[in-house]
Amino acid sequence: MSHRPALKLLAALASACLLSCVAAGGAGADPGGGAAVVSNRVIADRTSVVDVFSPSMGRPIPVTVYRAANPEIPAPTLYLLNGAAGGDGGSSWFDRTDIAGFFGDQQVNVVVPTGGAASYYTDWYRDDPVLGRNQWATFLTRELPAVVDAEFRGNGMNAIAGISMAGTSVFQLALAHPGFYTAAASYSGCAMTSDPLGRAYVKSVVEMRGRGNTLNMWGPDSDRAWTDNDPYVNAEKLRGTELYISSGSGLPGPLDTIDGPDVNGSPGKLVEQLAVGALIESATDRCSRMMQARLDSLGIPATYNFRDNGTHSWGYWQGDLHDSWPLLARSLGVA
Repeated sequence: MSHRPALKLLAALASACLLSCVAAGGAGADPGGGAAVVSNRVIADRTSVVDVFSPSMGRPIPVTVYRAANPEIPAPTLYLLNGAAGGDGGSSWFDRTDIAGFFGDQQVNVVVPTGGAASYYTDWYRDDPVLGRNQWATFLTRELPAVVDAEFRGNGMNAIAGISMAGTSVFQLALAHPGFYTAAASYSGCAMTSDPLGRAYVKSVVEMRGRGNTLNMWGPDSDRAWTDNDPYVNAEKLRGTELYISSGSGLPGPLDTIDGPDVNGSPGKLVEQLAVGALIESATDRCSRMMQARLDSLGIPATYNFRDNGTHSWGYWQGDLHDSWPLLARSLGVA
């Protein structure tokens, strides 16, 4: 099947992102890797910002944690990854969704790292002059979990979910560390990195949005890292992990209105959501449906939520989190 129409779409998407984008270890894992808590600040009921020093990145990483309903009982952990903004500028799960209310009675620690803008939450070959040092896969799977479990009485069970850019990363982390996550949920992500469409999408995020250089991330297009990190190509490694995949079509939906949760009465935000957000979502929808065909061909079960409408925006991702929670909770053993 030709990727030409999709590549034209990605080119338009990249040009739009020059102005703006809407989204403004397993067995054998090293237990902690020398990571340590630098500070732990309570900012609200059951909510703390913990600065965790990452040896692999050589700096503290802020992590916001919403504690389980009963902190005296060991609890599993749900990691939520932000999109291309890395959670900065108010584009974070805690800023844009109802985490505290939704998880108020749930026996699960919800953990949201801040940082990693345009990084794909992967380990880069080398430091980038613009995006700095990115060793996120090491941090998220080898350093952070042991710290979270020790600080917040985690029981060693983990699931992960992410939006947009991180909708790719959650699969990459799961396939690189089989068995570490009981479930992975991708909301409006593109589970492809090594074909022309997937590479174009990655470069639109890293190079056009983040001003970084993918040569520092995975090398030239011919480097095997592009394939090694491709969930579509390596989908067999996802077998045994509970999977959830969602996307809108890009067509205007019920939340794409002047009084929508991501618009708040701003005509400019509405135009942006209906233009840039529509372009991005139509691209991720194509990727997600191709991933469905790939998983079906391998006989790997997954739960899908493909909406007939909806743009690339937080209101829909909050809905996706709600919709996927029963699957995530079941995988984590949460009643």
